[in-house]
Amino acid sequence: MKKFIIEQSPPLMGEITVSGAKNSVLKIMAATLLAEGECTIDDVPDLLDVHVMIDILRELGSDVEYDKEKGQLKTLVVDKTKHSVSYDLTAKMRASIVVMGALLARSNQAQVALPGGCAIGARPIDLHIKGFTSLGVNVTMEHGFVEGRVPDRMHGSHIYLDFPSVGATENIMMAAVLAEGTTILENAAQEPEITDLASFLVKMGAKISGAGTSTIRIKGVSHLKGVYHQVIPDRIEAGTYMLATAVTKGKVLIKNVLTTHLRPVISKLDEAGIKLTEYDDSILVDATEGYHKVDITTLPYPGFPTDMQAQFMVLLALSDGMSVVKETIFE
Repeated sequence: MKKFIIEQSPPLMGEITVSGAKNSVLKIMAATLLAEGECTIDDVPDLLDVHVMIDILRELGSDVEYDKEKGQLKTLVVDKTKHSVSYDLTAKMRASIVVMGALLARSNQAQVALPGGCAIGARPIDLHIKGFTSLGVNVTMEHGFVEGRVPDRMHGSHIYLDFPSVGATENIMMAAVLAEGTTILENAAQEPEITDLASFLVKMGAKISGAGTSTIRIKGVSHLKGVYHQVIPDRIEAGTYMLATAVTKGKVLIKNVLTTHLRPVISKLDEAGIKLTEYDDSILVDATEGYHKVDITTLPYPGFPTDMQAQFMVLLALSDGMSVVKETIFE
């Protein structure tokens, strides 16, 4: 029988550099499907999901070069007629559904397998479909695929999300950038990855305002160009290093960090008695004097991130006293 053997770690000491944000780069890679010309993306982490997305882009008619040593990705769309991704690829990760918005904008049609991977509770795509339908897309779901077709051209719409879904916000934003007229997206997700995607699209020529707030406005344009973009640091990776340092009662300087993206995590670590020193693009975590219990409740950004819940539970399990963890995002 397969098993994991977990041994106690000595205190972590030293320094480490954070990679580019996976949850940002995958969506930016999808957005390159909209570009007329070459896109260059820096700080692309060497992860399985990135390689799956590379295969998806190639299947959708893009030439892709990835230098994993430099962390640099280059894409160029050479065939805009392709609009369907095989089940074997799209079923490998849930982020694959985000190519649908870009495909609908580029080709007026898209066929994508229902999301797989990362099985944490239910992950319905109802909000994606609601947004696409509001933009004028005819959507059907059967045999494990979701398919969308646009009779003419997508048109701007006023869309309210019942929940600030990150994936739905990204997908609708990419679909709307080439739609006719203006789209207003209310109760939008506010995560830093949303802002990073919007920044990339704006560089390409999109007209987007309000990204990072609950209301995003997108005025459709006729085309988008290829551009250079550097991905933001991965706040979840940074937070995980912070928790690993805390759990082992170590002292680590974590580089390439935007502390503004980690305010809830920093606040809770500070509340737990861990010493934190913030610099321009790094943070020093000193847990050599130990820590104590805190309570956490996961919330949409800018609240405490659900992706940091498991790491914090390890810390709380080793703390004195009782802590309460409330999960409000996933079951």
